[in-house]
Amino acid sequence: MTAGKGTDAADPLMEVDTLVPPSAQQRALADHSRFVEANLKRNYRANLIHGVLGMTGFRLIYAPTIIPAYVLLLTGSTAAVGIGAALLQLGATISPIASGSRIEHRSHILPYAIRVGSLMRVMVLCLALSGWFLTGDVLLAATFASFLLLGFFTGAQRVAFQMLMSKLIPIRQRGRLQGYRNFAGGLIAAVLAWVAGNYLIADEWLGNGYATTFLFAFILTSAGLIVLKTMIREPAAPVSRPQMPISERVREFPALLENRDFAAFLIVQCLSTMARVGAPFWTVYAGFQLGLDGALIGGLSFVFLGSDTVSNILWGPLGDRFGFKLVYALSLLSSVTGVALLIFGSSAEPIYAAFVLLGVGGSGWMLASTTMVLEFGSSEDTPMRLAFVTTAEGAIAAIGPIIAGLLIARYGFVPLFVIVLAALVAALGILILKVREPRSLPQGQGGA
Repeated sequence: MTAGKGTDAADPLMEVDTLVPPSAQQRALADHSRFVEANLKRNYRANLIHGVLGMTGFRLIYAPTIIPAYVLLLTGSTAAVGIGAALLQLGATISPIASGSRIEHRSHILPYAIRVGSLMRVMVLCLALSGWFLTGDVLLAATFASFLLLGFFTGAQRVAFQMLMSKLIPIRQRGRLQGYRNFAGGLIAAVLAWVAGNYLIADEWLGNGYATTFLFAFILTSAGLIVLKTMIREPAAPVSRPQMPISERVREFPALLENRDFAAFLIVQCLSTMARVGAPFWTVYAGFQLGLDGALIGGLSFVFLGSDTVSNILWGPLGDRFGFKLVYALSLLSSVTGVALLIFGSSAEPIYAAFVLLGVGGSGWMLASTTMVLEFGSSEDTPMRLAFVTTAEGAIAAIGPIIAGLLIARYGFVPLFVIVLAALVAALGILILKVREPRSLPQGQGGA
């Protein structure tokens, strides 16, 4: 069955291939709605607290500042920076489809989400321990292995946690939740990134400032996961798919692309991901221009994460009110301007301004892309839509940094940034012309 075809496609209670009678499904949906409303305040608080702590810790890892500088310190090679970024993304390419297949038939998702979330945090701890206790080639191998596994569990967690949020939080409150979560978490992360760069890294706290930073990230993200496990009240899924082998489910992916808006959205996501390939090299480029040290890492991390943080106050409510297509378009426009400043700027002022605009664009992109994908098509296909998008992003992001690192090693930074700029402009054009705002379409149709 393809969402959007037939006379019943607009009514999610009348899907023609459901395994239960419509009346039973209506009762299940009604029970689910009542449970969500009864537990909304508690679940909202749990998602907010978990998100704040998780965003604080993981933004120290995924911001385009600390990890690239760490790999450059270990290797002295821009190609190695690309390999490290590629390994993070390669892991995230492998796991989303498996994760979607594991949860789409489950009545409850939280136990699985906690398991993959715990393993993700263990990889951050491994980064810290290897930094303290290993040296030379063994340290580099352990670091790259941790990147690969961290990416693997990140991809699995993204599908599980986004699906969990779609069960717990009504659609018109998700933007504010994520915006406020990102604001608070990003504000703390910006301060911690500045402290990490100027004190932990510069003064080599506990013998290795990078390892100490990773340990703080592990502690913060683990605390968030404990909050989620103890506070969440998850309802049973009102509608789910029967369990099937991954290979059979993958063969159904072309049916998802019959939804024209989702297919165009996927192209936009891929182009946007191509643009993100340049992210690990922004700080490296700034270091070549201004001199890479702990103070520069702290300053760039602060303005990047700070602008990312503050902009969430705008992005979340704006998306809830007008839909996230607008947020997506404005975030791409901000990123276009930021990359252009990197290309034409060579002094501190334009480079810092570029990191501000890239932070604003990155936060809007993350919020819009992860929210819009939940709004296309039927709800029982949501896990696989998430898996499909995450896998496509991960495949591009895994290959891109290696090519980018080699390109920089041979031709310098500017050709890469020009390619990134072209991909962003193309993504913006396709988004405006080919993707309709999913909330303006009939319920259940999802843009088909």
